[in-house]
Amino acid sequence: MNLHLKVWRQKNANTAGQLVDYDIEDVSPDSSFLEMLDLLNEKLTAQGQEPVAFDHDCREGICGMCSLMINGVAHGQNHGDVAITTCQLHMRHFKDGDTIIIEPWRAKPFPILKDLVVDRGAFDRIIQAGGFISASTGSAPEANSIPVAKKDADRAMDAAACIGCGACVAACPNGSAMLFTAAKVSHLSLLPQGQVERYQRVINMVQTMDDEGFGGCTNIGECTAVCPKEISQDFIARMNGELIKATLLGFTANGRR
Repeated sequence: MNLHLKVWRQKNANTAGQLVDYDIEDVSPDSSFLEMLDLLNEKLTAQGQEPVAFDHDCREGICGMCSLMINGVAHGQNHGDVAITTCQLHMRHFKDGDTIIIEPWRAKPFPILKDLVVDRGAFDRIIQAGGFISASTGSAPEANSIPVAKKDADRAMDAAACIGCGACVAACPNGSAMLFTAAKVSHLSLLPQGQVERYQRVINMVQTMDDEGFGGCTNIGECTAVCPKEISQDFIARMNGELIKATLLGFTANGRR
């Protein structure tokens, strides 16, 4: 396959970026999208040019690092597959001679570090605000010492599937992080181990989300459409319920009134 690429190049967050045109030849249809970018970088390096910076780690759809907008869609899911990350997208979903536009996530809380790499530290700070439980140190407790209803365990696992890739933010016209935050809040609120900080958690995490500059949710649904782990919008409704309860109980970001 021969392809024409339009790749976003930007030195850092303080400089202007632009789409740069590249042609790449002899791409195997069986290669992944990231392997195609590897081929491009090998070509650029051989020509004495600076390679394109892009994020990746596991390349198995687990870590969520491979965050790219491909032809305007987070993770490029408009090519036939659903619930995939960029590293799981294969070149057989493109045609010989196609033009592919490759950009980073576009959201104010995700500043561009270089080229296709963005800083998703805002997600880390949301987690730090409440994504933990109080537990005694020492050996691990016996797994069945605290019974958990299967329905709750299944829902908690569904929420815990979120890998924090940020596709929900990139796809949302409002740049909202509600799906990500809701998944983290719901995961712990459904389990007995998460009950101690349950209401303080939702207050702190939502407040941190707002402080980071993420937009509000208007139920457009783009977040779930591009989520590689198919996190449901139902969790947003659940988080809103948790937030209302916490507020009525007098919890604030500075502690309970």
